[in-house]
Amino acid sequence: MADKKMDDAWADALEESKNAEGGAAKNSEGQDWDTLTPQDNNDNNGTATGAVNFDELGDVPEGQAGIQNLDFLLDIPLQLSVELGRTSLIIDKMLQLAQGSVVELEKTAGEPVDIYVNRKLLGKGEVIVVNDRFGVRITEIISQSDRIKNMA
Repeated sequence: MADKKMDDAWADALEESKNAEGGAAKNSEGQDWDTLTPQDNNDNNGTATGAVNFDELGDVPEGQAGIQNLDFLLDIPLQLSVELGRTSLIIDKMLQLAQGSVVELEKTAGEPVDIYVNRKLLGKGEVIVVNDRFGVRITEIISQSDRIKNMA
C-alpha cells in the first residue's frame, strides 16, 4: 500500500515538472528529450552522449605490430634458474645429511644443465666460471612447440 502511494507521488511530481516547463522535459538546448535521436544527443562539446560510433582499426605494418604490443613487457622481471641435477633420497638418508655431506646427482660432470625461466624449461647450457663466479653458457634453446608442451 505504501509503495502505491510512493509511485503515485513520483508520478504527480513528474507531471508537475512537465507542466512547469511547459510540456515534455527538454535538454539544455530546448529540445524535447523524448524526440531526440542518437545523432542529436550531443553534449555542449559536440561529444556524443548516446550511441557511440567507433572507427575501424587500420592495418598496422607487419613489423611494427609486434614491437608496439611488446614494448610494455620489456621491464617485467623474470626468475632464471639453473638445475645441476636431481636425486631421490629416503627420509632416513636425508636425516643423516650434515655439513660436508656429499649428495650424488643423476647428471655426470660435463653434461648440460637445464635452464628454467619462471620454472618453465627454456633450454640447456654448460656451467662456466667468469671472474670467480659461476655462469651458464646457453648451448640450446628448446623449440617453441616443446616450450608450449612443457607449459601444460
